Amino acid sequence: MEKKLIVRIAAGLGNQMFMYAHAFALSKSLGYELFIDNTSSYFQKKNLSGNRSYKLNYFNIHTPIIDKNSRYDNYYKHNLRKFFKFIDKFKKNKSFLIEHQDKKKITFFKKDSSNYKKKLYVEGYYECEKYFIDFRRSLINQFTIKNNLINIHNKYIDLLSNSNSVSIHIRRNRFIEPEHFTFRGLQTTKSIHLNDVFSYINRAVSFFEKKINNPKFFIWSNNFADLDTVFDKNKFIFVENNSTANDFHLFKFSKHFIVSPSSFHWWGAWLNQYPNKICVRPSNDINPSNNKDFWPENWLKI
Repeated sequence: MEKKLIVRIAAGLGNQMFMYAHAFALSKSLGYELFIDNTSSYFQKKNLSGNRSYKLNYFNIHTPIIDKNSRYDNYYKHNLRKFFKFIDKFKKNKSFLIEHQDKKKITFFKKDSSNYKKKLYVEGYYECEKYFIDFRRSLINQFTIKNNLINIHNKYIDLLSNSNSVSIHIRRNRFIEPEHFTFRGLQTTKSIHLNDVFSYINRAVSFFEKKINNPKFFIWSNNFADLDTVFDKNKFIFVENNSTANDFHLFKFSKHFIVSPSSFHWWGAWLNQYPNKICVRPSNDINPSNNKDFWPENWLKI
């Protein structure tokens, strides 16, 4: 039997990329063939909130999808998986690799390849570049948007390319929004206040105004309602009316990044190949991840 590593993909696009990147690096390190489970996390309605679905098919990823018999994508098989995971705890050779937690803060850890069976299921977010940094070049190639999803005439491509562009991303419908906003979005899932994110962005803007010549600030968001009451559109360019795929594609043309508490923006900054790129990131009190190693060490804390 060939050795198979099956990664269970879940949550939103940025999280999916972390899951895949970790599994890709692990499969190469252990000598397993990598497969994707793209349905087991999405058959339940509760997991489809916020328009969440499998989105790695936006990219030039050629990793095969695992066969239906190896997926746990209905309620009967879902409960069966729980039983298998429970008894797996007592086995020497594991069929499941579940993200390790240390005092509720996940951190990087290495694996012992001798403890895994030939069919290995991998679950978890693995939001840390240390898991896959050695495979950066391959991941850059794979995490490119498919040509048929790209608008090559997008006006922002020239604007970003021909300026000292700084990318800003404001994630909505996840954090606690200001009371004066007329559109408050959906129920928040994180105890982070958007006003704190705004304060961080303003500090980072001041940093770039002193650091580089004539910076141009571009704002991405999944919801631009009321943002013009916080950020003057004479100073900030709103990158509007794009699909998710085109929004992500545009990150590659920015020169610098004010990285937001968003895994989507984290990946845009990490994959960007501008040689003199500067990435700044917020302090840990507005860290969107449970992983204390979420931020790369060479990103500047503002």
